[in-house]
Amino acid sequence: MAEAPAVEFSSEITELAEKLVNLTVKDAQTLVDCMKEVHGIEPAGGGVVMAAGAGDGGGAAAAEEQTAFDVVLEGFGDKKIQVIKVVRALTGLGLKEAKELVESHPKPVKEGVTKEEAEKIKGEIEEAGGAVSIK
Repeated sequence: MAEAPAVEFSSEITELAEKLVNLTVKDAQTLVDCMKEVHGIEPAGGGVVMAAGAGDGGGAAAAEEQTAFDVVLEGFGDKKIQVIKVVRALTGLGLKEAKELVESHPKPVKEGVTKEEAEKIKGEIEEAGGAVSIK
């Protein structure tokens, strides 16, 4: 069986493909939203499909340990005001924005943080009476 000739791509296309392959799930969804809103392009499958490259160690990259975590507020129990204060301090949001975030749970409080920072944030919110998950 004869091998197919290798296809050559321009450096511009190769760089763009590399950027797309390395997008986080959150960034990929933001890209989908931008394509819909700004350019009127709807994805055929209704979502984003992310796949690891098969070439230069793509499988190894997929097996790497997760390094970025999202801290999601799941609820505030009976201590909404204390949770709002903590969320406000953690995010730098104004009072109104922090209140809206807390009241519209489940909602991400911080995204793309280290595991240590996520655990610290979780501890602070739980200490104030809130329920948190790390994804």
